[in-house]
Amino acid sequence: MKIVVVGAGYVGLSIATLLSQYHTVTLLEISPERVDQINRREVPIHDPGIEEFFRDRKLDLTATGNPEQAYDGAALVFIAVPTNYDPDTRQFDLSALNSVFRSMSKVRDLSSQETCPLIVIKSTIPVGYTKEAKETFGIARLLFCPEFLRETHALEDTRLPSRVVVGYTESDPNAKRDAELLAQILVDASEKKDAPVCLMGLEESEAVKLFANTYLALRVAFFNEMDSFAETRGLNTREIIRGVCTDPRIGRHYNNPSFGYGGYCLPKDTKQLLDHFEGIPNDLIRAVVAANQTRKEFVTDQIRSFAQSSCPAGKEPLIGVYRLSMKKGSDNHRSSSILDVAAMLAESGLDLQVYDPPLGDADIFEGIPVCHSLEQFLETSTCIIANRFDKELENVKGKVYTRDLFLED
Repeated sequence: MKIVVVGAGYVGLSIATLLSQYHTVTLLEISPERVDQINRREVPIHDPGIEEFFRDRKLDLTATGNPEQAYDGAALVFIAVPTNYDPDTRQFDLSALNSVFRSMSKVRDLSSQETCPLIVIKSTIPVGYTKEAKETFGIARLLFCPEFLRETHALEDTRLPSRVVVGYTESDPNAKRDAELLAQILVDASEKKDAPVCLMGLEESEAVKLFANTYLALRVAFFNEMDSFAETRGLNTREIIRGVCTDPRIGRHYNNPSFGYGGYCLPKDTKQLLDHFEGIPNDLIRAVVAANQTRKEFVTDQIRSFAQSSCPAGKEPLIGVYRLSMKKGSDNHRSSSILDVAAMLAESGLDLQVYDPPLGDADIFEGIPVCHSLEQFLETSTCIIANRFDKELENVKGKVYTRDLFLED
């Protein structure tokens, strides 16, 4: 089967890599640099699983920036383009998705079952968008299949899916057959043949994604507030968490304190869901979004105090910001909580410097000087803040402020 995947980010590249073991897969990507990298079997993102597959497995995978070449003869199209949250409209930015549909309609007739490839949205979207797009662009075969991937573990989570959720137009028998076909293709390509399959209506499947990520954000916010309580009272957060999470009903997942939740999904998905609740009574969803800002402000206050107390007499504090990413091993700092903390520290007049190799040769990042030498960074920083601790900080841990109590994401 010829399959097209639009977008070579974490989602698109992981599903393209997995399926290209069994099908002919074309990645349609607007970045010429990424197209060239993929065709040279270089991975443009940091994901050890994809790197291993590119190195060790035979993949029927090519990348192109040409829509006509990509869509010609394709039986199945996955769309995995960014849908960032726009704070002005309080909605996901759907312009990239709409652009894909317009581009595809110039190459393929999307109006009938016979001529339309099976099109699957993987991008995170507002509730109601798939039905709206189906009608707006006259698409005969359109499904929604949310992804549930962790950054830097995208291929692993695609190979071993927790579940396969497919949304379809329930009143259309053809759509149900398409949903069953898609689920079978994904399960067959995975290494978890007993993965639960959940077929449901379009809007229900769209809601699954937003509510799942908001619940994970709720977990993060809960343990962060527990940590704020313990730190203020001088209590041992680690022992409290250990005692609470030994209860199997609660479990140990998503319980490691941080500066706040961040990354690709949780900040934008929680805000989008909160917008959907306009006019609907709610307390929890609003609180999840507010709690994350409260946590970052609390952490910033704690760091200010720590910076002053740890600064040698006669010197002004120089706060070292160690790494900007949310997770260990990641090169992505989008919506990272440490960025907001650093910005609030800078606004209060404190001097900062950043150490983060993925910044490359940049001398300044968002107004903060970049230090390229780890040795110099560790020596000159009077205190260091780290959302996630690393062995590189071991020799100076006395001047490190972190809430990474379990040394894990």
